[in-house]
Amino acid sequence: MQHEGREIWMVQTKRADFEGLSKKLGVSPVSVRVMRNRGMETEEEMRRYLYGTEKDLYDGSLMLDMDLAVGILEEKLKKGAPIRVIGDYDIDGVCSTYLLLRGLKRASLAFCGSEGRIDFVIPDRIADGYGVNIAMIRQAVQDGVDTLVTCDNGIAASKELALAKEHGITVVVTDHHEVPVNENGQVLPPADAVVDPKREGETYPFPEICGAVVVYKLLQVLYRRAGILEAEWRELLQFAAVATVGDVMKLQDENRLIVKYGLRQLSRTPNLGLRCLAEKNNLNLEALSAYHIGFVIGPCLNAGGRLQTAKLALRLLQAGTKEEADRLAEELKELNDMRKDMTARGEAEAVRQVEEQYGEDKVLVVFLPECHESLAGIIAGRVREKFHKPALVLTKSQEAEGMAKGSGRSIEQYHMFQGLCEVADLLPKFGGHPMAAGLSIEEKNIEEFRRRLNENARLTEEDFIPRIWIDVPMPFEYVTEGLIKEFQSLEPFGQGNEKPLFAQKNLLIRSARVFGRNRNVVKLSLVTETGVPVDGILFGDGDAFLEKQAGKERMDMVYYPDVNEYNGTRTLQAVIKNYKLS
Repeated sequence: MQHEGREIWMVQTKRADFEGLSKKLGVSPVSVRVMRNRGMETEEEMRRYLYGTEKDLYDGSLMLDMDLAVGILEEKLKKGAPIRVIGDYDIDGVCSTYLLLRGLKRASLAFCGSEGRIDFVIPDRIADGYGVNIAMIRQAVQDGVDTLVTCDNGIAASKELALAKEHGITVVVTDHHEVPVNENGQVLPPADAVVDPKREGETYPFPEICGAVVVYKLLQVLYRRAGILEAEWRELLQFAAVATVGDVMKLQDENRLIVKYGLRQLSRTPNLGLRCLAEKNNLNLEALSAYHIGFVIGPCLNAGGRLQTAKLALRLLQAGTKEEADRLAEELKELNDMRKDMTARGEAEAVRQVEEQYGEDKVLVVFLPECHESLAGIIAGRVREKFHKPALVLTKSQEAEGMAKGSGRSIEQYHMFQGLCEVADLLPKFGGHPMAAGLSIEEKNIEEFRRRLNENARLTEEDFIPRIWIDVPMPFEYVTEGLIKEFQSLEPFGQGNEKPLFAQKNLLIRSARVFGRNRNVVKLSLVTETGVPVDGILFGDGDAFLEKQAGKERMDMVYYPDVNEYNGTRTLQAVIKNYKLS
């Protein structure tokens, strides 16, 4: 719930023939307007969005080097060569590693009747850092590994992979991150094949996929070569969907279809690990949404890599017995609960620092020496949300005395990576993009870092006022159960395909009461200007709302319509996201 306060409500004003498209597509003009606001322009795009199926997913072989990569793997599998998968410790890396291990073993079985010699390594977040490192390459040489396959990393590991090549190791890179550039353009690592949809001249239609989807596409081509039924490949879609949501990819184009149909698969998944994880978190697999993956399942799978080892999450996905799956799911849930407590403590301390010391700063830099370094990004996101300012959270580095590590999260108006480039002389290591970044810095330079970032920031007071984007200023009188059902066909909602928001002004507040164990639900009885009663529900601090509402009789609301079912009676209600009282 966004409380009443400084925020600007804006109505989207993209144009289209709403009536005409509505007739052609068989949906209301409101749904057409929502799709137009999400960037769709043509009837064909909207039709695919509404009625697309798994058959509309793009073919993996459209990706540069894909056929080359699959050819290499086919040859190695047929020879029984030792293959090592190098993954990553986050949810995308774990799902990619799981898919690659499962897919390579299955293809090996098809090619030569055995599961082959395939193993894996996942870096430790604190001891190894992200991606391939020199120690891993040396270990691979020592272990007699013939072929390395990276997933969700590798595109920036030129130095490390050059060492592998010097030792005669075959290297296949699969990744989805930006390709490093120099004055001559993109710099690809010295691998035998590089599959990354962000490559220059890429022929794949949609580059915004995660690492697990790149692997999923590789398996599509590999299974085809091995004569494995397409249905077997399709069964793996659920893992690509979990990674897409967990890695916060935009739910647009192909990603939305992957998640839509992946969620359907998850509802009847035979995977013991996912079933037990849902059970431990009281989730009904048959009613799973992208929200549940993003905020419940995903954080549990990530908790291992944050606080212990990502191998826990991988072992959970691979679990062969109910007992093993149960034990690992319990362990990951406990780790995630611990992570939540640690995050809450870190967030409280960060907010205190900002309120007491840095309230005037344009770019918030907070140092939390006691905080676990894997939580810096989550806390930076919360601080950014609370103050609507770019936020960087620094923690003590575990690796080197006197060093700090940090993560930043930004607002639309501030290009964080650019901001860090301007103070690069203070940062031994940093990377990122407009909305997020990671860095390391000497503790003694933190004050200077804060001062210079703020001096350089070309942000105005206006930039710190959150903007609430409204799809349609639609009176609640227009809402029907049919319309709410129609909005369900716009799901799954998430990053890049946000839940539609509607607005209505000047409702009379007849009554407001607070309930819920934590007094965090407000039930409102409202009346529109035309005299139509509206049930409203608001989630947040109920008592704070009553305090603000004292003496005020009218409300403007930004809402999403919903059906409330209680004792067999169905009533329409407005789930209020933002409000203004008068």
